[in-house]
Amino acid sequence: MTYEDIIYDVRGRAAWITINRPKVYNAFRGRTVEELIHAFQRAANDREIASIVLTGAGEKAFCTGGDQSAHEGSYDGRGVMGLPIDELQGLIRDVPKPVIARVNGFAIGGGNVLATLCDLTIAAEHAQFGQVGPKVGSFDAGWGTSLLARSVGDKRAREIWFLNERYTAQQALEMGLVNKVVPMADLDAAVTDWTDKLAERSPTALAFLKRSFNADSDSIRGISNFALHAVKLFYDTPESKEGVAAFNEKRTPDFHKFVS
Repeated sequence: MTYEDIIYDVRGRAAWITINRPKVYNAFRGRTVEELIHAFQRAANDREIASIVLTGAGEKAFCTGGDQSAHEGSYDGRGVMGLPIDELQGLIRDVPKPVIARVNGFAIGGGNVLATLCDLTIAAEHAQFGQVGPKVGSFDAGWGTSLLARSVGDKRAREIWFLNERYTAQQALEMGLVNKVVPMADLDAAVTDWTDKLAERSPTALAFLKRSFNADSDSIRGISNFALHAVKLFYDTPESKEGVAAFNEKRTPDFHKFVS
């Protein structure tokens, strides 16, 4: 596969996968997700790769979720909602190698879910985290909620989803959403320090440890698949379309008229 939306780079024994759409804050479209799936499978099958780094191009954004300009009512591509996001999320969980989120800016919406799914997260000091679902007529009732609650606690996860606030990297560290915060100038060095250490560890032990950690929360997978189909149906409703329209028109959505 020829990559248009991502960059695949091998540094030492780590595969660095970079979403390369900085003009749209590294938001993903259908092709982006297809390429990410291919890249994760490529890294998984390469015996020389000990760990995987997921990041975004530039210094503004890690990922800001789905590209609203790429669709009207549904994303382009295949799969649930027009793109195989469930397949990508499952791969991040299932690849038998540690995945590190290198958060270099905004990790919002679907981008925040991707960072949550990664095994480890290192963030630059200026990074920001958050969800926008109910604010724009959307939701994630799978990994983005249940796994988030396991990371930061139930009350905090509800706050993140219900109120749609932005959280600094330091706040994310304090709530358990990230493992480490460093200045942007030190971000690559901090990530490389961890990938170098992982390269010295037993790959079989790491694979079993990851599967053991995942076993406790793997029931979320079924809920997530169910929820993705539910949100696809929701996207076709006037209520959800009002959220997207208000976002594009930079106004406050009028959701009250949809209260039954």
